[in-house]
Amino acid sequence: MNNNVDHPHTRTCVEPERTALILIDVINDMAINGESEQFAADALEAAHCVKALKSQAKAACIPVIYANDNFGQWRSDFAGVIRHCTADDAPGKAISELLHPDDDDYFVLKPRHSGFFGTTLQILLRHLNRDTLILAGFAADVCVLFTAHDAYMREFGLFVPRDCVASVDPDGTKRALTLMSRVVKADIRASEELKFEAVSGGPPSGFS
Repeated sequence: MNNNVDHPHTRTCVEPERTALILIDVINDMAINGESEQFAADALEAAHCVKALKSQAKAACIPVIYANDNFGQWRSDFAGVIRHCTADDAPGKAISELLHPDDDDYFVLKPRHSGFFGTTLQILLRHLNRDTLILAGFAADVCVLFTAHDAYMREFGLFVPRDCVASVDPDGTKRALTLMSRVVKADIRASEELKFEAVSGGPPSGFS
């Protein structure tokens, strides 16, 4: 393995015209045996940072794509997943409501950990002409990590703001961020430290 070769799409600042924001499992019931409340509390802090990041991205005309697990709702669509995750008894209700998608956002439902596996995400990104991704969401050491790995293998440039991810185990978040920085060349600076280039032109084209 040669891990010293420069990645073709390594970025030092966010270029809106070539970037997409991928929100991974932010519509989430947080129903984890024995750890739901702590995970939901840790994730809520990150979710507020994700909310601010999403607002900044949309102001820069960066498309927002929800790459979301179906959480076992195999007969449902994304609207059904949202209803499931915002139910009164869902530990992740507050997060799911905070990060509720807007009408002009995109979404793909993923059957497994990676946002790319078994989904149309790569086709959508090609349609939008994007080669750089900002990843945010849950859990950092599972679905965000797997998505980052698959994105790197497809030669996407990567940003993973460290304050916009969380895991069941906080140490797992630290380990995952270290791996993403070292192995898949992700920029893991905090969201407030990201530098956005000036926007030129109008909003990106997409499906109506």
